[in-house]
Amino acid sequence: MWVLSRLQRRTGGKRGNTAGTIARLAGLFAAVAVSMPCTTFAQQTPATTGSGASGVASTVSASAPNIAWYYGDKPPVAQLRAFDAVVVEPGHGFDPSQFKTPSTQWFAYVSLGEVTPDRSWFKALPKAWLLGDNAAWSSRVVDQAQPEWPAFYVEHVIKPLWDKGYRGFFLDTLDSYQLVAKDDASRAAQEAGMVRVIRAIKARYPDAKLMLNRGFEILPQVHDQAYAVAFESLYRGWDQGAKQYKTVNDADRDWLMGQARKIRDEYHLPVISIDYCPPADRACARDTAKRIKAQGLIPYVTDPALKTIGVGRIEVLPRKVLILQERAPRTTVETSEGVRFVAMPLNFLGYDVEYADINQPLPADVPPDRYAGVVVWVNTSPVKQVAALNAWVRARMRDGVRIAFMNRFGLPVDGSLADMLHLQYVRGMANAGARNGGPVSVVSQDRIMGFEMPPRPLVNETVPVRAGASAQSLLRLKSGNQEFDAAAITDWGGYVMYPFAVFSMETIDQARWVVQPIEFLRRALALPDMPIPDLTSENGRRLMLVHVDGDGFASRAEFPGPEYSGEVLLQEVWDKYRIPTTLSVIEGEVGPTGLYPKISPRLEGVARKMFALPYVELGSHTYSHPFDWSRTVQSPTAGPGKDAGGGDTAFTLTIPGYKFSLDREIAGSIRYIDERLAPPGKRVKVLQWSGDCRPPDVAVRMAWQAGVVNINGGDTIITRSSPSWTDIAPIGIDKGPGAYQVFAPNQNENVYTNDWTGPYYGFERLIETMQMTDAPYRFKPINIYYHMYSGTKLASLKALKKDYDYALSQPVFPIYTTEYVSKVMDFRDMAIARDDDNWVVRGNGDLRELRWMAPGTPRLADAQGVVGYDKAAGGIYIHLDDGAARFAMAPAGEPAKPAYIAEAAAFVRDFSRSGNGLSFEAGGYYKPFVRLANVGACRVKVNGAPAHTTRAQGDTVRVDLNGTAAQSVTYQRIDVVC
Repeated sequence: MWVLSRLQRRTGGKRGNTAGTIARLAGLFAAVAVSMPCTTFAQQTPATTGSGASGVASTVSASAPNIAWYYGDKPPVAQLRAFDAVVVEPGHGFDPSQFKTPSTQWFAYVSLGEVTPDRSWFKALPKAWLLGDNAAWSSRVVDQAQPEWPAFYVEHVIKPLWDKGYRGFFLDTLDSYQLVAKDDASRAAQEAGMVRVIRAIKARYPDAKLMLNRGFEILPQVHDQAYAVAFESLYRGWDQGAKQYKTVNDADRDWLMGQARKIRDEYHLPVISIDYCPPADRACARDTAKRIKAQGLIPYVTDPALKTIGVGRIEVLPRKVLILQERAPRTTVETSEGVRFVAMPLNFLGYDVEYADINQPLPADVPPDRYAGVVVWVNTSPVKQVAALNAWVRARMRDGVRIAFMNRFGLPVDGSLADMLHLQYVRGMANAGARNGGPVSVVSQDRIMGFEMPPRPLVNETVPVRAGASAQSLLRLKSGNQEFDAAAITDWGGYVMYPFAVFSMETIDQARWVVQPIEFLRRALALPDMPIPDLTSENGRRLMLVHVDGDGFASRAEFPGPEYSGEVLLQEVWDKYRIPTTLSVIEGEVGPTGLYPKISPRLEGVARKMFALPYVELGSHTYSHPFDWSRTVQSPTAGPGKDAGGGDTAFTLTIPGYKFSLDREIAGSIRYIDERLAPPGKRVKVLQWSGDCRPPDVAVRMAWQAGVVNINGGDTIITRSSPSWTDIAPIGIDKGPGAYQVFAPNQNENVYTNDWTGPYYGFERLIETMQMTDAPYRFKPINIYYHMYSGTKLASLKALKKDYDYALSQPVFPIYTTEYVSKVMDFRDMAIARDDDNWVVRGNGDLRELRWMAPGTPRLADAQGVVGYDKAAGGIYIHLDDGAARFAMAPAGEPAKPAYIAEAAAFVRDFSRSGNGLSFEAGGYYKPFVRLANVGACRVKVNGAPAHTTRAQGDTVRVDLNGTAAQSVTYQRIDVVC
């Protein structure tokens, strides 16, 4: 066939050949028609009649794969994992083996008909095999008829990619031979050569999945070797020469649909149409994908460079929000308002957070396919780089990325700003209250204003703008005879001005939200209802983790009994509360090279006993316990493998002769515990940050490189005397590539005892925090986090036991700290996508709970990966058995007919459904059980024998399981026969 249209591709880091679309080639067909037999022309050209609506119009099968193309240099794996297959450009160095994506197949782009000189195999290619040039893309056309070509291609192109972990290959440029083959015999020889190549690939690698770009001419011979077939531009195309989008005409679409129907109906292969829309025009992408699906084909609508996450059978929801903020001099990012105030509500809504400094170069790439929105938090206005911020805001608005301004706009508030933001400028009113000397009063306020305290207008803080016709006022104020809006929801986002976001009460060192932050951010950023990855629960039970920092392990107890605090806790706490626990020591306190070499043998003996407990995992609390990481680490920009030493040891434990070394603090302390204290079969799993818990990026990166996870930091200290969401920390903070710091869900007893000055029973107020982070929303799991010195005083020991007793009286599911950290990392990378009325959720399997805050419950009969659900604080909690799920939400009140797991203090795996019955494995660390719903007259078996069940509420029964507090879980098979 003469059609030379093909998919845009990447060749050696540069955009490869994009021949014209079918429509552009119409002239070519017309030119050759006079010299070709009519029968031949009729067979090879598109139909010249038809409306484009002819043919089978149907929706694509639910079993058809979701396929995406992404040719950028850094594929966003966290979102692309929602697809079943993703085609990437391997020339950029993407290594599929480095990512845990069990539900996603990575396909390597490979060019079959052409090669560019920058490909690694170009030099090995005999030059006699090059038949011609494609001057438009500086590529050479390969002679497919060469007998040795199939073996060469498999060895030099496919094998290196197979060795890197690719198991799928997208074969492009299958029509390039048309540039050099000028007669039927030559074309037939080239086509036969391509067939031999495809068969050679499958002969060498039978499990390889081959996806073809067009290749209509050879499909009759190789369709049994193909996984899928793709073509471009069923409705919308891209004219590379004119650099413009174009609409495909009906005749060309009819011809393509004829090819597609044959492939789909006769060869039973998935057929994908790749169409093009502007990257910021998601409405265009959605509409085009919908039209392709209606034809019974798999859509993928993206930008011409294939550098955005397009809309296919599914649409992946962006789950990142950028916080652009102003930081005071010498203020760390951990203490910034973005971290302290804004991140937690966004985490709760299911979003991962990135940060940027408004006084640094502004992020150039904030595309709408990756970012659900931007929050701008500034305390001064205008900021230093007004022109740059103005242009940056305009670019975000042009791209359709919503913006929420909090505190101030950061730009001069004048008519130009009002015009840009579609607001009304109240002329002559700037600081009207201060100038007129009159009060500022509230005219009206939305229900989300006055959340933790009522609005208190300040006469010298007025912003002379009013909500326009397309905006909704949240807080209207009046000064003199002028009215203005201090907060509003707009068509581009929204704003809430100072002091109506967070009001600081400096005299008591507390703050309060004036606006309800979750609702404001949800409305301003237009965040959709979606299943939210939840870090607080599993199988409906609130998670509980315990971790102990090593401080005070060598301190003596102040009451009769064991001598050292570590011995007290071993006897009074860990040996009694046999639940998953993470314990750590400071090497400089316990080891022979530290502060107490004379009693080191005694302390090491106690440490060995506690680490040997079967329900204890091992942590390191560093070597010298840095107190102020910013002063201790002198070289925070040290590269990988370099030690950031030479810091100020005045901010660590004063260990004689010790010269600070970051490697010694992290990797060295881990080696010490592994070699001297760890029992056989156990190793350190977590690094627990010390002191101010503000390690620089190099330290966090070194912890991950040492093969351990990390935790600590954050300031969740909400109590009845400080009852504000401003005292609930986010889940962690991203400090750069490979340097994510996970925050402790709760703070330790040092905070509750006023820096260990008393009252020493103060840690019992942790119970208040547990309660206030569970209602009205469940913000945090239960975290009992304390130091070894809690074993030195009777008051602190009693408070600690009180916390344990209260926590274990609640419906909890105890897990290890490392398991919580794994859930945090899974939260960041989990993909959420829509497939019409269905939700597609893809993670790595560590996070297995979703929260649904809108009306409805999951429809279980046809759900995949959903084991059940239950209602708890904040909504419906949906239980997963692994990292992949697909389900639809049923209307509120619709009965759930099949049996399901309503609640379980156990992990669930290997779940399957047969009619109304269930089969799965379950096991947990502490008093494991499963509560089954809708079981009615069903029979329940455990390991094949009739189970002893306890009737619970309604038509639910409880099945108690055998369990021991150990680091490994004993799973038992449960069968529900209905």
